[in-house]
Amino acid sequence: MSDMARNGIFKARDKRGGVRLVLTLTGAFLIVISPLVGAIPGPGGIFVFAAGLALMLKNSIWAKKLYARLKRRYPKRGEWVDWSLRRRSALRRARKSKAGRRDD
Repeated sequence: MSDMARNGIFKARDKRGGVRLVLTLTGAFLIVISPLVGAIPGPGGIFVFAAGLALMLKNSIWAKKLYARLKRRYPKRGEWVDWSLRRRSALRRARKSKAGRRDD
């Protein structure tokens, strides 16, 4: 890989880093305001919280590490979040689980 190509890749990463920071902060903001939206009649607070959590998990390494720690401690709740975020790992585990049940 040439130096110009490497520099182009690194510049692209820097630009995405700023976007990721904005998306992470937006997700944190949505999580913080979800109780206020939850006070309004209807299930709006749940959806606002879920959107904020999804933004943070997709864009923040810190949030991913914290999520992994919580998932180890509470595996059933982690499965629910994986399923709701449509994570590849959740789909892979579901296929594996179904395949395992057929063999029994």
